[in-house]
Amino acid sequence: MEKYDITIIGSGPGGYVCAIRAAQLGFKVAIIERYSTLGGTCLNVGCIPSKAWLEASEHYHKLKHQFEDFGIDVKEANVDIAKMNQRVQDVVGEIINGVAYLMKKNKVTVYEGHGTIKDKNTIEIKGEGKTQTIETDKMVIATGSKPASLPNIEIDKKRIISSTEALALKEIPKHLMVVGGGVIGVEIGSVFARLGSKVSIVEYFDGLIYTMDKSLGHQLYRSLRKQDIEFYLEHKVTKAVAAEDKVTLSAQNRKDEKEMQLEGDYCLMAIGRKPYTDNLGLENLGVETNDNGQIKVDDNLETNVKGVYAIGDVVRGAMLAHKASEEGIFVAERIAGQKPHIKYSLIPNIVYTQPEVAGVGLTEEELKEAGRAIKTGSFPFKANARAKISMDTDGFIKVIADKETDEILGVHMIGPRIADSYTEAVVAMEFRAAAEDIARMSHGHPTFSETFKEACLAATEDRALHI
Repeated sequence: MEKYDITIIGSGPGGYVCAIRAAQLGFKVAIIERYSTLGGTCLNVGCIPSKAWLEASEHYHKLKHQFEDFGIDVKEANVDIAKMNQRVQDVVGEIINGVAYLMKKNKVTVYEGHGTIKDKNTIEIKGEGKTQTIETDKMVIATGSKPASLPNIEIDKKRIISSTEALALKEIPKHLMVVGGGVIGVEIGSVFARLGSKVSIVEYFDGLIYTMDKSLGHQLYRSLRKQDIEFYLEHKVTKAVAAEDKVTLSAQNRKDEKEMQLEGDYCLMAIGRKPYTDNLGLENLGVETNDNGQIKVDDNLETNVKGVYAIGDVVRGAMLAHKASEEGIFVAERIAGQKPHIKYSLIPNIVYTQPEVAGVGLTEEELKEAGRAIKTGSFPFKANARAKISMDTDGFIKVIADKETDEILGVHMIGPRIADSYTEAVVAMEFRAAAEDIARMSHGHPTFSETFKEACLAATEDRALHI
């Protein structure tokens, strides 16, 4: 029986990054993946394909609606959904092959099959046509999550679909109904709205991306409405009935309890995800979980069973690929006796709509609820030269700082290429910079990043220069 120092169950961004770091630290490492390709949900059917679809649909939308204003005359533009889908799969394939290469490069042994924990040092792997058993000194559970649905609605994967099926559609929906105005709902809704679908988003709360700073949700709502997405906020979905070629969705207005119905050819359930621990064998170890099905861990991400760790979507915290990766590195280094740290408040949340959205640190609502004395500064992209040049003027950057010390406590952005430019805010907050520190740094002109400088100036005695 083969024996390893560390075995990781699950090869998503948490699992495979943990395997690489553990191998770098000199451990003999194995990773178990139940599917035929590495990378987990994120690489195969989640963040990578969704962003590839968003990129493709954004190009098409700009070609249809903005190129003429740039002086570029395009006579006709059409979508080849099959070719677009193939391009997405090609991107996914390249990245998956890259992960397989990294496993070989770092001498990580890969097992294909479903891993079941027999005891704290033994894992059974059931693959196609054979069953293997391995021994391990430490194990890391990184099995991720799967789409959630409402209690009375079954995802049939044909007409009532999850993000997995939505990202593999062979046709552009005539009318896509989306249940949930969170990250998944607005991203996938954006894709098909740009490609020509009628998109209706039904959301239980009174705003979009409800876990982020409320100002971001308000602006995103306005921006997406201009892209012809229709919204039913504060509506509770009560039923979804699928027929051969359509779905009827029923919802109730939470204010006046008035019932309404929508009819479309597809209904996307985008209410979130739940931890995936099916047939994992947690009961064989007595590993504790909470009421949400998440595995309980301590500050070292170790379960109540010594030597058994859990990371990513199966534990508490935001279900984000980059959060899982940080936890994978953290666990590997902890096992090696190092003293890594993760500052969870500085793990950014990103939405890849147009405009893009990102938030890092505490929201204004959280700070006010905690009774913190704060000051805020905001600067709109419509006053930024680079945004005017690119015709991307929707949005703003908001900086929240401590009223006395000027330390930046939260940065909330919505605008062009935010997913790349937010990193300056993370660096600033990691080193506990004051708004004045950023305000006095030189930012290239013309760039989108000048908006962050101006927002910091606005937070520092209302000194923004270009508005």
